[in-house]
Amino acid sequence: MAALKAVHVSDVPNLDQVPDNASIALYSTRFSKVGVDLGWNGFKIPKFLVVGHRGNGMNVLQSSDRRMKAIKENSIMSFNTAGKYPIDFVEFDVQVTKDDCPVIFHDDFILSEENGTVLEKKVTELCLSEFLCYGPQREYGKEGRCLLRKTKDGKILKWNVEEDDSLCTLQEAFQNVEPGLGFNIELKFDDHVVYEQDYLTHILQIILQVVFENAQERPIIFSSFHPDAAQLVRKLQSTYPVFFLTNGGSEIYYDVRRNSLEEAIKLCLEGGLQGIVSEVKAVFRNPGAVPKIKDSNLSLLTYGKLNNVPEAVYLQHLMGIEGVIVDLVQEITEAVSNMIEPIKVNEEEGSNSTEGNGKVEVNSKPQFSQQELSFLLKLIPQLIQL
Repeated sequence: MAALKAVHVSDVPNLDQVPDNASIALYSTRFSKVGVDLGWNGFKIPKFLVVGHRGNGMNVLQSSDRRMKAIKENSIMSFNTAGKYPIDFVEFDVQVTKDDCPVIFHDDFILSEENGTVLEKKVTELCLSEFLCYGPQREYGKEGRCLLRKTKDGKILKWNVEEDDSLCTLQEAFQNVEPGLGFNIELKFDDHVVYEQDYLTHILQIILQVVFENAQERPIIFSSFHPDAAQLVRKLQSTYPVFFLTNGGSEIYYDVRRNSLEEAIKLCLEGGLQGIVSEVKAVFRNPGAVPKIKDSNLSLLTYGKLNNVPEAVYLQHLMGIEGVIVDLVQEITEAVSNMIEPIKVNEEEGSNSTEGNGKVEVNSKPQFSQQELSFLLKLIPQLIQL
């Protein structure tokens, strides 16, 4: 089973396998109708993806920005709210309860308060019935346990959001979220624990069973910060792509495979994974890694706070990054529509259109020459503090 590590590993913000015949595995009606080259040796994402982080965005309870506390993260309500916008996937975290049920929850521990005392329990040590007792209850008149959350600096806050929702299982997400909306399923494991392969195999097989019984034609991407889990889920199935999550060296781990984009490339190539999901700052600090990733025939997505800045998203598009995981779903989908996917362009002249012909070239798209782009790529690593 699992053994505790002797050394503390810093908490990392989480998000957070395609066969030759898997043309439906990633393709969605939400994608533009372009050619899709799928297959183990030629996996291609058909368009610039926008992925909703934990649905319509993660909850930051101490934030003064109401948008970060609008809807309970990792909930059916959050997924369906995000799906109202032109996004391609929602990303969420899956753990498995003690009685072998995959549930959607980000933190390793779940907190509540009873008689003035804060109670902290590990999600994977709870039975499903215990897990579902936290927060709002579906049963009318039933009151759930008060849900608290610990911030990175150790503060414990009430998990108050403007629109709350019940905790849910992976199966319920499949059953209650619009089927054309893709799922980026993060396989969540505790950074402080060393897992034996038999345990990882057991957990992954439980998750895969739910996926294969419920996915139908829904686009799916698996991802994980755990190197062994990422490679193992690739070995266990060949229907859906697997991406390795990395913060690219922002935090240092004893497992060197987690400490750089170069190590991430090596792990993906060794394990037959299809791509990398990197913290965006790691890419901006090391833009030279992008062509290396592309030359390795791997896809590249990013996550992180900078992905809530439209200009940073557009720059990534220019760099060849294939998608972003974002919290501000409405704002970024609008920005992508304006800057990356012009609604109407004058096909004949290729320049600003005149009134009357119904063709308008968007003017909010930043214009960079190749020389200016090269300068930006050299400047950004110096602006991003190590």
